[in-house]
Formats: sequence, structure tokens, C-alpha cells
Amino acid sequence: MTPELVLFDCDGVLVDSERLTVAVESRVLSELGWAMEPHEVVRRWMGRSSAAQLAEVAERLGHEAAREYDDLSTAEVHAAFETELTEVDGVGRLIDHLALAGVPHCVASSGTHDRMERTLGITGLRPRFDGRIFSATEVARGKPAPDLFLHAADRMGADPARCVVLEDSPYGVEAGVSAGMRVLGYGGGLVAADVLADAGAEVFGHMSEVPALLGL
Repeated sequence: MTPELVLFDCDGVLVDSERLTVAVESRVLSELGWAMEPHEVVRRWMGRSSAAQLAEVAERLGHEAAREYDDLSTAEVHAAFETELTEVDGVGRLIDHLALAGVPHCVASSGTHDRMERTLGITGLRPRFDGRIFSATEVARGKPAPDLFLHAADRMGADPARCVVLEDSPYGVEAGVSAGMRVLGYGGGLVAADVLADAGAEVFGHMSEVPALLGL
């Protein structure tokens, strides 16, 4: 059945930002006194909102350290984006395919609108989703709650049961499953395929596989 709507997560699905972000965040946290390996950042926070992450940092290191962490990591991540950020391999062709097939698509991300303006702008993907970008800042609960995906589907006039989510984190997969949507898990990122599958996703390895999975 052709989906009524395809919902893309942003970081790690549209733009290859997670590798850059995780490297910076683990180093800055370690320098501030919370020893953190990149894989721990992935496990704890990948797919969740920055507000959720900062709340945990404040609980562990204090509010002043959390503010310093936010300032330092944000500045370094933005600098890395300017020189190194690219779109996820094959995602541009996938968006073209959806457009030609007449399948509506949107972005539904834990990131803020400012962050998505930056990352989608740098990679040139921003115009492809004009007026169809939704952030966890618009809902009461972020991923793994289903609120964001249900909000995006409502705004797009789509039945959740006929929506397909593309995600790369277990928190995002759980959110899609809770929303009653079919979830395709991108296994080419930082999270192991079996972790995505255990959360409820149908795992794929490259964006070129998605049209066939959608029957397009």
C-alpha cells in the first residue's frame, strides 16, 4: 500500500550530522568532568531532544556546567557543520523518487527549527521540505513519545496507520511504533541494525532500498 506520508528524521537520516555531533559532545563532556565515550552519547541521547540531554547534564554536573557544555558543544558542532556536513548518501535521490511518485513527505525531528535551518541549509535540502518541517519543540513530549509524529501527520492530513517513518535511533523507532506507524530503520548510521530491529523497525542499509520497501 502506497503510504499517505513519509516522515524523515533529520539528524542521521537526511544529514550525516550525528558522527560530527557525537564526537564533539563526548569530548566536551569529558573535559567538563563527565567521562563519556562516543558510543555512550549515542546510547543515552541520540534521537532525543537537546533539552532532555541538558537536563541530564545539569543533574550530573550542575546547571552552570550544563550551560558551559551547551555553549561550547554548540559552537564546535556548528563549526564542524560548516566544513564537513553532507547529506546522507542517496537521500536526495530518494526524495526525488517520492516527489515523482506523488508521495507527500516531511521532516519530524527532535532538533530545533534553528538547528534544522542550519543543517538542511548547508546541505541544500531545506527547499525540498519548505513548510513541512516539524520539531519536538512543538509538542509536549519528545521521542520516544509518539507526540511529534502524530502532530506532523495531523498537520499533513495523513492517517497515522498509513504513514511511514524513517529513523536511525531506537528512541525514534519507539516513537514511530507508538504512533501506530510503519518504521524503517536506517542501519547505515551509528546504531547497530539489531538495536533498531529490537525497537520495532524494519532495517535497511542504504537509501536506495527504500522505494522498493514502499512499493514504489
